[in-house]
Amino acid sequence: MKALTKTAFQFTGQTGVYHGKVRDVYTIDNDLMVMVATDRISAFDVILPKGIPYKGQVLNQIASKFLDQTSDICPNWKLCTPDPMVTVGLKCEGFRVEMIIRSILTGSAWRAYKEGCRELCGVQLPDGMVENQRFPEPIITPTTKADEGHDMNISKEEIISQGLVSAADYAVMEDYTRRLFARGQEIAARHGLILVDTKYEFGKRDGQVYLIDEIHTPDSSRYFYADGYEENLASGKPQRQLSKEFVRQWLIEHGFMNEPGQEMPEITDAYAESVSDRYIELYEHITGEQFVKEAYDGDLAERIEKNVSEYLANR
Repeated sequence: MKALTKTAFQFTGQTGVYHGKVRDVYTIDNDLMVMVATDRISAFDVILPKGIPYKGQVLNQIASKFLDQTSDICPNWKLCTPDPMVTVGLKCEGFRVEMIIRSILTGSAWRAYKEGCRELCGVQLPDGMVENQRFPEPIITPTTKADEGHDMNISKEEIISQGLVSAADYAVMEDYTRRLFARGQEIAARHGLILVDTKYEFGKRDGQVYLIDEIHTPDSSRYFYADGYEENLASGKPQRQLSKEFVRQWLIEHGFMNEPGQEMPEITDAYAESVSDRYIELYEHITGEQFVKEAYDGDLAERIEKNVSEYLANR
């Protein structure tokens, strides 16, 4: 099974490149961004040593669909998807924070809560909650955006006082975050899912705030199956979920949380294929469409270079 884990393109007009944990972003004429969703996968802020086949296609196509389905809420950066693993869009100056919104106490928030934490990013949490219980209303828990290492929790007040985002721009981002999340929850509910939590990234272009990067993918979001949620909550059983959390749990079970002295467990071909299957399952559930694996006999990078170059030449 093929997986794209590295890229080194030289597109016409290329003025920069950034290799992220999962996406490689090429700047064209300092005006456009060519965002390649690779098959790399990260957890606990480290890239796993093996790629996941079709993961990039899944992420890119989900994000593309949700960018289209939320464009009435706020402007976004997307212009075109010339390849199943690529989105081309407007270059924006990204804010150095990520807007995380949560509707249910789970994941890292639950891990902190059960250790006694009752305040998360300046938001007070009620006493007496249990794992996977809904908050009275969704809470926004921002983080700083780190190029390397761990993103750090930060409050709205700290973001504004440190000058990371102006009060006016933060108010816009906060409003967009709540409205985008509500739309995502509505769409998920139609497909029998609960959008539990997600993150949004925003940037600015010509004085306007834009939604950038991915949206509502399994890398940036957590989904529970709606069927059985209440019963599992009442009995304290784990929720059936579609997200990258299952990869984190697998790593935890194998003694890895990227802490000093820990070694990454072996990622076998069989495990990589099972993760691929889970990503495809998420795609089909959240979109209500069958996932079509892009058939290609040659090199994935060659296909991408051809498709992107044709788009750039004809734009």
